[in-house]
Amino acid sequence: MLFILKKYIGSLLMPLPLLLIVGFIGLLLLWFTRWQRCGKTLTTLSLVFITLLGLQPISDTLLAPAEKQFNKRYELITETPPQDVRYIVVLGGGFTYNPDWSPSSNLLNNSLPRVTEGVRLYLKHPGSKLIFTGGKASSTISSAEVAAQVAQSLGVPAQDTIPLTEPKDTQEEAYEVEKIIGKSPFLLVTSANHLPRAMTMFTQRGMTPFPAPANQLVITSEINPWEKYIPSSYYFGHSERAWYEFLGTIWWHLKPNNTQALEEQLATPEAIAAE
Repeated sequence: MLFILKKYIGSLLMPLPLLLIVGFIGLLLLWFTRWQRCGKTLTTLSLVFITLLGLQPISDTLLAPAEKQFNKRYELITETPPQDVRYIVVLGGGFTYNPDWSPSSNLLNNSLPRVTEGVRLYLKHPGSKLIFTGGKASSTISSAEVAAQVAQSLGVPAQDTIPLTEPKDTQEEAYEVEKIIGKSPFLLVTSANHLPRAMTMFTQRGMTPFPAPANQLVITSEINPWEKYIPSSYYFGHSERAWYEFLGTIWWHLKPNNTQALEEQLATPEAIAAE
């Protein structure tokens, strides 16, 4: 219940829904009340912020602090990589499931770049295993299983994919991954802007992740002027991602640790005896 409530509230607090709510409140004030100045102000602010957040220089400036540490590929970040990579962990993201689609079409937003980067690293490290994480949400199949299907469609043998279907957030993903690999070093693949938070959650458990960023978004190379100065839904998405990571960090510090109860349950004499 807490997970579903978090998703609904978090979705409403994202820039586009939040600014649309502000704009509609402004319109209601303009049409149905005497508070004309307040209505004009809210409507204007809504339009101005939607415009500004869709500009590449602004959106990428907002996202850069979350991504700057990992705005390079794995090989350029890790100076002393592990010699024998046994596990590559790919964190889950957006997905749907339509069996009539090509497998990769079922991975939405940040998920496909994560999986393709995981497959690239798998091919670079023969003998490794790909661990995918992510629960079902409202689907009949989990994010982890969809990601594993995509990896298999790209040539990864099924026996080299391990889907962890229970985790609902990064904290639970770290807990479930630890049960599989313990403290062994591994490559951690997720979006570059998500890696700072993910690395902290894994290392707090005493694990040894090596950052393998995917889906870098902040553009530091040259692009065409019209791409920079005409508002775009694509760059508005960068602003949303910056805000998402900001909200995610706040929530992570405020919410209870949802893995503690499971750990305490596993530590009971009854559970130990059952093993």
